[in-house]
Order: sequence, then structure tokens, then C-alpha cells
Amino acid sequence: MSRRTDLRFRATTAFQRRLNPILRRLPLQTVLETTGRVSGLPRRTPVGGRRVGGSFWLVSEFGERSQYVRNIKADPRVRVRIRGRWHGGTAHLMPQDDPVARLRGLPRVNSLGVRALGTNLLTVRVDLDT
Repeated sequence: MSRRTDLRFRATTAFQRRLNPILRRLPLQTVLETTGRVSGLPRRTPVGGRRVGGSFWLVSEFGERSQYVRNIKADPRVRVRIRGRWHGGTAHLMPQDDPVARLRGLPRVNSLGVRALGTNLLTVRVDLDT
């Protein structure tokens, strides 16, 4: 990883550490809940994505370097809060999917941020139980 990419990652994650606790409390904010791979505790991350049929799609801006992606690799069972309602599901990492094309179909504000800040985009699909 280049020095510039590493600095972008560090700056973005430092900003997110301050903003995410506020965002995940907002009742209509979409939130992804994973199980911590070391602690076993629930970890909640505000995300931007879209439900399409029985699946929820999102794009991780730092790919497999994102903590929630690392948690998904350890345990793919997740929950997603969409419009204030929790849905259980199984997450799948989709490295073969084109994340830039996928972002075109996701909410614009989040997609712009992911494209601007992201360094290694990765599509994630959550097959919802309900």
C-alpha cells in the first residue's frame, strides 16, 4: 500500500470513529451489525446501501481492510437496520462484482463519499432472512 493510500485510510477512519457513534443512533440511518471477530460482541457500522428484493447491497470503501468486512469473513451472519427495522441475513463478499457500477445504483450521497475516499472498493451482498 502506498504512503498516500495509507494516509487516506488513516484520515478517513479517524473521521469515521468520531462520526459513526452519532450516525448509528439516528433511527433511519442504515446500520450493519456484525459480530466482532475477536471480542464476539456486536459491532454496528452506519452504511449506505440499498435493498433490492431479498438482498441488501453495499460497497466497502476499503475492501478487506474494513473492520466490518474482516468481521464478515470470520462470521457472515449479520443484521441490517433498514428504515428503523432490523433484518437478519448472511453477508457475501463479491470481489467479482464491479463496485463502481454497483455504486451507480446505490444512494448518491454515500456513493460519492465511497468513491472519493475509497481506495480498494469491494461489493457486499447481504441475503436477508425476512
